[in-house]
Amino acid sequence: MGLAPEKVLLKWMNFHLKKAGYEKPVTNFSSDLKDGKAYAYLLNVLAPEHCSPSTLDSKHPQERAKLVLDHAERMDCKRYLKPEDIVEGSPNLNLAFVAQIFHQRNGLTTDNKKVSFAEMMTDDVQTSREERCFRLWINSLGIATYVNNVFEDVRNGWLLLEVLDKVSPGSVNWKHASKPPIKMPFRKVENCNQVIKIGRQLKFSLVNVGGNDIVQGNKKLILAFLWQLMRYNMLQLLKNLRSHSQGKEITDMDILNWVNNKVKSTGRISQIDNFKHKSLSSGIFFLELLSAVEPRVVNWNLVTKGENDDEKRLNATYIISVARKLGCSIFLLPEDIMEVNQKMILTLAASVMYWSLQKAAEDGESSPSPANGSTCTSTPDASPAPSTPDASPAPSISGEEESSSLASDVSNLNIDDTASNDTVSSQVENVDSPSGEHE
Repeated sequence: MGLAPEKVLLKWMNFHLKKAGYEKPVTNFSSDLKDGKAYAYLLNVLAPEHCSPSTLDSKHPQERAKLVLDHAERMDCKRYLKPEDIVEGSPNLNLAFVAQIFHQRNGLTTDNKKVSFAEMMTDDVQTSREERCFRLWINSLGIATYVNNVFEDVRNGWLLLEVLDKVSPGSVNWKHASKPPIKMPFRKVENCNQVIKIGRQLKFSLVNVGGNDIVQGNKKLILAFLWQLMRYNMLQLLKNLRSHSQGKEITDMDILNWVNNKVKSTGRISQIDNFKHKSLSSGIFFLELLSAVEPRVVNWNLVTKGENDDEKRLNATYIISVARKLGCSIFLLPEDIMEVNQKMILTLAASVMYWSLQKAAEDGESSPSPANGSTCTSTPDASPAPSTPDASPAPSISGEEESSSLASDVSNLNIDDTASNDTVSSQVENVDSPSGEHE
């Protein structure tokens, strides 16, 4: 399940073709399917009751392709491509056609042995959500490698080296790196050892962690490393926008002070002590923050009191919708807000802060040093938020949608970090899962 969907379909197709006696493996959805023979064998093994001997006997690819589509239509597959599309090897249409065949009749059987749902779940839900968050973040950076499954794709070290080079340009010694495909296991360890070495140079907490832990796919350590890397990236983006702060690093406390002061500047009384404050689950604080940075963006007629799970979910979904409409890079889910996932909450606050500071910089306004935790120079966006239904987006949850405001500037960063690790320092030392326990 760590494979890309296209590769899963190819694997499934070749599984059935081998059973049907088709000896040539299908490696793509274009040239390998042009003659229609693979389709004929596949449909004959999946739906023998609709089989026609003339399909394989036909000498002309165009005629064979037409018979294949007739066969598929008898299986109730929607006919939206033409024989010419198969003969010409259209990869997208062929991929869609194979996916439709799989959906209609996959020819797979379940094991008679009863397996409980709990046994089928290899990861807890929180770990899966964090993997999704880091996958979206990495893919938003614009590196060459596309991530389908974080836990599998990082094990050769190459992906992490690409991310490190993007976040901290010049930190990777590419002469000592091996590019996939990597056949020799020790080459993977070398890549991962360099990853750990760079992490220590960036002041990450990596006590008793070696490159082999990544090669072995230790999920807890991989998540802990990626969280520190993502947090480092966010703090550097904020530091760049506050370049006049005389070199002082941005810390989690600076972000906390900023959001509190931003909300306070509108005359509201909501305040939080940390990013695991239970009151955050209602979503009200972040809606007030979004209203503070852009008064017209929140339609308070759509906001609930957040007193039960249903109301909290509506508010959390609306927060994500509003933040994305502004242009913030949002990778968390409504559940992360409802359950007050400290790490994901921090990413949300940092993204809103980055957007606000970037907007102020573009407007030619100045921002005080984060040392005193004060807010930006007073602007029109510091007024109480009016209720403007026409200016508000409808709540929506688009799980895979990504905005590029935060990620687009990553490649231009010049990073020299000594940022504090106060929120993550104990995660690796105690080998606690970063998905559920926080300081």
